[in-house]
Amino acid sequence: MKRIGVIGVGEIGRAIVTGLCDGGDKPPEVFLSPRGARTAAELSARHEGVQVCADNQEVVDRSEVVIIAVRRQDRHEALAGLRVDGDKVVVNVMAGVGNDDLRRTLATDAPLVRAIPLPAVRERRSVTVTCPSHPVVSSVFEHLGGVLPVEDEAAFNVFSALTGTLTTHYSYLAALTSWAVGHGIASGDADAYVRGLFQGVGRSLSDESRSLHRLAADHETPGGSNERIRTTWFTPANSAALGKALDDLLADLDGHG
Repeated sequence: MKRIGVIGVGEIGRAIVTGLCDGGDKPPEVFLSPRGARTAAELSARHEGVQVCADNQEVVDRSEVVIIAVRRQDRHEALAGLRVDGDKVVVNVMAGVGNDDLRRTLATDAPLVRAIPLPAVRERRSVTVTCPSHPVVSSVFEHLGGVLPVEDEAAFNVFSALTGTLTTHYSYLAALTSWAVGHGIASGDADAYVRGLFQGVGRSLSDESRSLHRLAADHETPGGSNERIRTTWFTPANSAALGKALDDLLADLDGHG
């Protein structure tokens, strides 16, 4: 793929562009919308093949693949009047916006593919869920860490709901750090220890020979500290509450999808 356009250059847009341009000898030409002007200008200054366009229509006209990464609530304003010919491929990375919704907005016959790229595509280390499968889109995300096509948007929304737990994980780590500080540990020391502790956990996830349940069991001993925290804090009630929160989010995503 030689020409890729990005409409909406926020955190995910920046991560996609960085991953594409830092990841090979012949990066594609990338055309950015003026939306998110500061980020777009920074990316254009850093990468020779990245250009900021005058408007979104120019992004579409100059690209073979168009990635739409605006916020859901901004999509009608950002995409109003946009003309997308049928020979383009449109990648929809807007959370909670189904392809039928986007097709109505764009009034186009072009192929539409939903995707859930995560910030780690910046380092080309994130598997991206897509729907439906499309060879051109798959080639883009294979370059960024891998692709996981799913058959329908119902399945896609389940993966999208899982993505909604990311900041909860960060907040959990921040709560651990705050607890240690409350017990007299210097903030920098607590932060460094918690980061190192869970970076090790992250590395262990690369061992796909063990299930997640197996990994958990292998990291605790009967009557030990890990078992104590798991059984007294992550109780069946807490697990059910997490499931309920995910169910509610999924219902919302299905309603918009």
